[in-house]
Amino acid sequence: MAARLDVIGIAVRDMGESLRFYRLLGLEPPEGSEGEPHVEADAGGFHVDWDTVQVLEQVYGEVYGEWTEPVGHRIELAFRCDSRDEVDATYQRVLEAGYEGFREPWDAFWGQRYAVVRDPDGNLVSLYAN
Repeated sequence: MAARLDVIGIAVRDMGESLRFYRLLGLEPPEGSEGEPHVEADAGGFHVDWDTVQVLEQVYGEVYGEWTEPVGHRIELAFRCDSRDEVDATYQRVLEAGYEGFREPWDAFWGQRYAVVRDPDGNLVSLYAN
């Protein structure tokens, strides 16, 4: 049997802020887990896990001798919205909750309505609808 994608992990500085952000996008991490060092949520066919930088320093420090925090946009998380109007509404909801937009909603040349926001750790997160 071939390997299959099962978990997407996110390194976080502030678990509570990160969970609050991703709840705005429809993920459902367990309530009351904001102070935990590791949190998991079912994302419909795979899982999203959040780990604090302190946990990652322990895990990778034991193996590699150090944890070096990554820099730059290297992987994209993209959330499909039910409609083009929902892209705009979700983008606005994220901004109203105090998070940063990266690119306002626009009609992309590939035919989708698209927008990009930043999560609390600076990761770019896309919102789109066909």
